[in-house]
Amino acid sequence: MALPAAQSRSRAPLAMLQRAEGAAAQLPPLLIAAERVANTVMHGTHGRRRRGPGDTFWQFRHYQPGDPAHSIDWRQSAKSGSVFIREKEWIAAQSVWLWRDASPSMCYASNRRLEEKVDRADLLTLALAALLMQAGEHVALTGEGRPPAAGRGPLERMAAVLARAAQQRDDAPNAPPMEPLPRYAHIVLLSDFLGPMEELAATVGTYAARGVTGHLVQVLDPAEESLPFAGRIRFEGLESEGSTLINRTENVRRDYHNRLHARREQTIALAHHHGWSFTLHHTDRPAQEALLALYGAMTVPAVQW
Repeated sequence: MALPAAQSRSRAPLAMLQRAEGAAAQLPPLLIAAERVANTVMHGTHGRRRRGPGDTFWQFRHYQPGDPAHSIDWRQSAKSGSVFIREKEWIAAQSVWLWRDASPSMCYASNRRLEEKVDRADLLTLALAALLMQAGEHVALTGEGRPPAAGRGPLERMAAVLARAAQQRDDAPNAPPMEPLPRYAHIVLLSDFLGPMEELAATVGTYAARGVTGHLVQVLDPAEESLPFAGRIRFEGLESEGSTLINRTENVRRDYHNRLHARREQTIALAHHHGWSFTLHHTDRPAQEALLALYGAMTVPAVQW
């Protein structure tokens, strides 16, 4: 999307980490809705309740090839017409991968009082990582080449990685790298999702097919939502799209809103089709709002009755 450009800001890893931890400290601990990981041992600080007559019911989920037949809940399956597995509660450390879009289109702020989208995405990424680690979960950044971990050291390393990436924005891709994440892992993608829809659909479809649960967080500047400009405006593309001169910007506002809404509905439909969640966040709103939305999305069972 082409909008008037804004100046970049310099950042230090420690300052980013302090801001992220400050945002995280205002929320209750974030607990991921742990899914039972078949034939996998997750190492972490959580204990786990083993299968047995005293196990607590956790959730229903759709049957997948390889699931044992004795786990099928025939009563629930008969009511719905689909085959469902009855899962028991299993408290274990969950692996979560985080990715935020640092492509040039994210380097935008409509005025100096607002953060660039990439700055807010970095803040949300670190704050979410801090909350997850406090809950005993293991977290990693996609593309970093390190396994999920917990603790102060990994969190500081993430802050440094994000800070270094801020200096290489021109080479940043619009989509996350495809990695062999384990089944039942979680991945959180933070982006404006204004790049090619085909790339996003391929990414979501591939991870979902591997049994990965995902969460999409769309980060937008409020001007991208409302297009408040009027009169003769030249819009400069941030990703080599060139420039567009519009004589009366207010005359295209309705069409712009319709196209943005249609694109968002397409993204939401993609997420829901694969059982993923979608959260919208604007940079003029507190970061805590997006974190609370993620808290709800990541703790609600995949199938509710």
